Amino acid sequence: MMVPLYQAKAEFFRMLGHPVRIRVLELLGEGPKQVRELLAEIDIEASSLSQQLAVLRRAGIVHSTRDGATVTYTLAGPDVADLMRAARRILTEMLTGQAELLGALRDTAEPAPVDRLPAER
Repeated sequence: MMVPLYQAKAEFFRMLGHPVRIRVLELLGEGPKQVRELLAEIDIEASSLSQQLAVLRRAGIVHSTRDGATVTYTLAGPDVADLMRAARRILTEMLTGQAELLGALRDTAEPAPVDRLPAER
């Protein structure tokens, strides 16, 4: 049975839904990286990084090559880097809109009421 495209997209985005995976993809968008380079950039245990890289590898988003004990990762294609840049643009626009709204709210905010003691008679 064929999975509807919208469901496949949802599963794809769920697979991306981990901060370490996103950070790995951002770093690999700069170019190929060895595991030791990724570890230096991401504050994570080697075993945890390995698990996250395995998820990305199984999904076909990253490729790995081994040269002796050194494993180097690359993005499977330029579309993933484009997706990370698009996400950054979308978030920037969203946050800019929120900052503008916050500024407008601050500009129109009524002054806070001043607590007053009852006048003495």
